[in-house]
Amino acid sequence: MHTTKITGTGSYIPQITKTNRDFTCNDFYLHNQEKIDKDPLEVIEKFQQITGIEERRYANEDMNASCIGAIAAKAAIAESGIDPESIDQIIVAHNFGDVNKHSNQTDAMPSLASRVKHELGIKNPKCIPYDILFGCPGWVQGVIQADTYIKAGVAKKCLVIGTETLSRVLDPYDRDSMIFSDGAGACIVEKVEQDGSGILSHSTLAHCEEEVDYLYMGKSNFPESDPRVRYIKMLGRKVYEYAITHVPAAMKHCLDEAGVGIEEVKKVFIHQANEKLDEGIIKRFYRLFGQRDLPEGIMPMSIHKLGNSSVATVPTLLDLVRKGEMEGHQLSKGDVIILASVGAGMNINAVCYKV
Repeated sequence: MHTTKITGTGSYIPQITKTNRDFTCNDFYLHNQEKIDKDPLEVIEKFQQITGIEERRYANEDMNASCIGAIAAKAAIAESGIDPESIDQIIVAHNFGDVNKHSNQTDAMPSLASRVKHELGIKNPKCIPYDILFGCPGWVQGVIQADTYIKAGVAKKCLVIGTETLSRVLDPYDRDSMIFSDGAGACIVEKVEQDGSGILSHSTLAHCEEEVDYLYMGKSNFPESDPRVRYIKMLGRKVYEYAITHVPAAMKHCLDEAGVGIEEVKKVFIHQANEKLDEGIIKRFYRLFGQRDLPEGIMPMSIHKLGNSSVATVPTLLDLVRKGEMEGHQLSKGDVIILASVGAGMNINAVCYKV
């Protein structure tokens, strides 16, 4: 008997730190292009109260999504100890491809996965690289896809990467732009002998009616901007209501499918969207099991210092905890964890995993 297991992880945390105070010189406008008649400092303080974000990381000018994704991939490969030539699939989750500094034009041809394979120097033609566009849950979906291919006998080893340089597609006149950041996380997913660990279950949902426009590309909030130039936009209240309604139920379904009790869960790795939202999701998740008190240290969070790097938030957070780089958080053999995310689509997914 075999199972699917994460045998190595890696991440890349960009070097440039952008604090909230760096935005105090910005003029902020609403989506209807009306100026927010408040001191930028007041806007920023309110923003921090809601999101918990104090600072975020941006990639250096000479780096793009495929570049930092390859760095995270090398770390994951090194920890797993595998030969890169033995990788059957390279799955790269992103939303905007490679975007060069001072331009917000996306570039995804060839695919980022092909670029990563090139950067890793993998010559094996049977190593198949391809990208996933699935919003913020892209990396988790990549893990689910790798598990599916492995169980179908199509692959034995997969490299799954989540990488993004959102700083290149932000509207400086939109206060929501302060949420987003850059980063990359990766893992090796392998077929291994069954020992009770590995992926126990997973769950995926998509609502694409009115929800399809909750995150989109739109013109700048600045009235005199070029309407042909597009930036990442978000209907914040709609996203919040959607996520807090549907994500806890998807997580519960995943846990039920695994046949695992809520008391066995040691950590929940939720997409780092914003502090208030993530806290709301975890509270509602536990209430579905009749519990109002959360276990201490159940939900590690990186959003305060790293911001929301979309597909990179969950793999980066997982890598930091696995490597003992988040104070107060650690994983031990036999721990049951949940990986969960929500984002543009709107899409939701969750994985129940035993360390």
